[in-house]
Amino acid sequence: MSEKLNDVATRSFRNSFGKAPRWIASAPGRVNLIGEFTDFNGGYVLPMAIEQRTVIAAAPNGSQTILMRSGANANEMRVNVSVALTADPVGSWSNYPKGVIDGFCHLGAVGEGFDAQVFSTVPIGAGLSSSAALAAATATLLEKVWGRSLDPLQKARLCQKAEHEYAGVPCGIMDPYISACGRADQLLLLDCESEVPAWIAFDDPAVTVLVVNTKVRHQLDDGGYGERRARCESAARALGVPTLRSATFEGLSRSADRMDEMTARCARHVIGEIDRTLRAAQCARERQWERLGELMYASHESLRANIEVSCPELDAIVDSARQLGNRGGVFGCRMTGGGFGGCAVALIKSSEQESIGEQIGAMYMRKFGIDPGIFVSRPAAGAAVEERSTSEAAD
Repeated sequence: MSEKLNDVATRSFRNSFGKAPRWIASAPGRVNLIGEFTDFNGGYVLPMAIEQRTVIAAAPNGSQTILMRSGANANEMRVNVSVALTADPVGSWSNYPKGVIDGFCHLGAVGEGFDAQVFSTVPIGAGLSSSAALAAATATLLEKVWGRSLDPLQKARLCQKAEHEYAGVPCGIMDPYISACGRADQLLLLDCESEVPAWIAFDDPAVTVLVVNTKVRHQLDDGGYGERRARCESAARALGVPTLRSATFEGLSRSADRMDEMTARCARHVIGEIDRTLRAAQCARERQWERLGELMYASHESLRANIEVSCPELDAIVDSARQLGNRGGVFGCRMTGGGFGGCAVALIKSSEQESIGEQIGAMYMRKFGIDPGIFVSRPAAGAAVEERSTSEAAD
């Protein structure tokens, strides 16, 4: 856990509550190298936790109330754990921690109340799973405060359920799992059907991951993710399989007349993306970065043409990366996350990261008049918590 972030969170908590925190919990955002719209279809994903984190500093308040304040806005969440919880209006940040708290309450793991301050370096609304970071940090904090440890998969499922029931987001298991369980210098190949993880070393110092934030969100994003999930489920029913994990191109060809064109294209993307993800994982194991990069480009093209979740800003970043090419230090690039804006992710040579960032940033500014957010990250550790002694908290 970053000492610098801890220090910032501690100062933020002191300023907000006039006392020192006793606990500091944090969880990372994530970027998915490949495997988009496959998690809720029982397929494979290849994410990594990023170095940007959400931190929650907290201290007991001697009551049955949890008071949580967000550093991103002036709003606060106040929960009395002795009464039944209900969701706040759709879009409220408080639904993520509130859903996690409710999950612990249903486990019978209710404890003392506390004051808490949230601070985050994970960009919000950028497709880097700031919501999962907040949920996983809350769950990790509650494990310590209320003395109820969860196994990694149980924690991920609890966070996922909070997003479903409180935030109204039908997310898969990938985001909460990698945020809760990420490992430094390792990628996660997660089988979203069996929920069995396989960890792949990503410790080649010559290669790193560059993330470009378009800083745009398009209106279709309001319901686009849910619509595509529904189409995938419809395609599975038409194909007579439990999920598209079990579907094949041959079966899709035979059954194409049972679904509309958009639904068939969604299925085509998922079937191809599952195969691409497995091949990409093997490339990562063998350090075949150029081959992995080509799979990333193929993934983006399918997301653009088949499932239609890209946008001009994302396409421009991917095109710019292609133009730089291997000679310019870029192995591959694609959109990441739910689409319609958000971020692109590129696999690059570490030695060229400054030049690549400058060139892509300059192109984006010329074309769209927006200075994109660009950063590099190694795979980071997942959720963690530290408890300070009484003397430390008093300092």
